[in-house]
Amino acid sequence: MKRLLPLMAILLPLLTCAQIKYESISSEKLGETRQLKIQLPRNYEENTEKRYPVVVVLDGDYLFEPVAGIVDYYSYWEDVPEMIVVGINQDGIRMDDTAYAENNFLPVGKGAKFFEFIGMELLAQMDQKYRTANFRIIIGHDFTSNFINYYLLKENPIFQGYINLSPDMAPEMPGRITNALNTSETKKWFYLATATDDIPSLKEEIMALDNQLKNVDNKNLNYKFDNFQDATHYSLVGKAIPSAIENMFTIYRPISRKDYNEILLQTSISPSEYLAEKYNSIQELYGLERQISVNDFMAVYNAIEKTKNWEEYKPLYKMANDHYPGTMLGTFFEARYEEETGNPKKAMRIYQNAYGKKNIAFLDSDFMLEKAEAIKKDFGY
Repeated sequence: MKRLLPLMAILLPLLTCAQIKYESISSEKLGETRQLKIQLPRNYEENTEKRYPVVVVLDGDYLFEPVAGIVDYYSYWEDVPEMIVVGINQDGIRMDDTAYAENNFLPVGKGAKFFEFIGMELLAQMDQKYRTANFRIIIGHDFTSNFINYYLLKENPIFQGYINLSPDMAPEMPGRITNALNTSETKKWFYLATATDDIPSLKEEIMALDNQLKNVDNKNLNYKFDNFQDATHYSLVGKAIPSAIENMFTIYRPISRKDYNEILLQTSISPSEYLAEKYNSIQELYGLERQISVNDFMAVYNAIEKTKNWEEYKPLYKMANDHYPGTMLGTFFEARYEEETGNPKKAMRIYQNAYGKKNIAFLDSDFMLEKAEAIKKDFGY
């Protein structure tokens, strides 16, 4: 726990902005009450129509705070979606919770009950009490990391994302993981981490598993592996959590400078189609309907101006009108289309008609009227 204090010192102030709740859940499967820590997204109460992915954190007594802090920080900058984070406290009982049989190496006794508790009781209560989306991630460290992969072995896994922090794997688990990911018919995100100063026996097995997973050829698998330099079994946690979360939501992030230069500026690429497909993928992969960000509209706008592919404005202004009705965004794109495709008089009228619409980005009434006046002056209208 002490090894995580530097990371927590940075992240704990962020948690004051999110909603932290401490709850108990009475489990029939376990025959006892378990303690939970739950972080709800900022403005959860105000966004009554919004649904959120769920992150289940085992070893919640020490892993919850770093995970919750990273989720809150990244979602604040819109690099990942806002999420509900639930930590299960396992202080002093994690070995019982993760017990497996010596013959088949599958959950047994308290371990089997804990497996059913998460799958049948915890997630059901989260779905009932909170506005959850159908995208779930589970995180564990050493023994609990091994445990999370038992859900991956089910015919219809209830988790899509698995974050393995230096797993202490049961016999046969590496082969089982490889087979499950190789044959998965639905999208899975699998993250695996070790470090140069990790426990040697664990590191050896993790490196061997990585060699297997690197060769898995399945379009449904998103796999990321990290071997952190000069980190230990405990300090790797602070490095791995942001790496894993960021990787699982790569497509969710705003269009980067790299994407702009390597994709949008290529004349063989339709920037407007790229933008539409990006947000369609977010909905398909994470079950989230997301409004196209103004920054992403601006990235496509700049690409069109740079490549002079004026026809791209036509689908773009329709998308802008759908996502930001009543603003000047779609009006501006439509005017630019008419201006550059031989209809300056029509463009002038569109610029003038923007008066009274809502400002957005750099677009305001003065700017739009100046554009109209410039056309009027150039063509003598």
